[in-house]
Amino acid sequence: MSRRRQATKRPVTRDGKFQSVLVSRLVNTIMKGGNKSTAQRIVYGAFDQLVEKIPASNPVELLQRAVDNAKPRIETKARRVGGATYQVPMEVTSDRQASLALRWLVDFADSRKGMPMKSALAAEIMEAYQGQGNAIRKRDEVHKMAQANKAFAHFRW
Repeated sequence: MSRRRQATKRPVTRDGKFQSVLVSRLVNTIMKGGNKSTAQRIVYGAFDQLVEKIPASNPVELLQRAVDNAKPRIETKARRVGGATYQVPMEVTSDRQASLALRWLVDFADSRKGMPMKSALAAEIMEAYQGQGNAIRKRDEVHKMAQANKAFAHFRW
């Protein structure tokens, strides 16, 4: 990490089909090796499957609710104090909350074996929307870890 200056955040362009920054961030999270068209095909296919499951729904709103449910509010960061390393609970910025939630959704969808990625992503978004699934379990683990290390909160600076 650079000690000189903070890196400037570049704005994420809106998605071409849904005009949503969140969908664009999901595509960028899924993308590997610069294959954006493949990532878009996966996301749009997952959205089509979500619309098939719940016909009267907007897939962008489903994704927004799923990400809101999976966002961690607090996490632990390692701080080195006097030769010992402590897990210090810290509040998470809103940008990092969304990044973590999207990353967890994509990672757990990718780890589902025996099904195409678009089906796995649709299932993961649907479970997070309903308040269950692996991404929600991961968020609860992060919160539990922060709660367990609340005694070291005074090391926050």
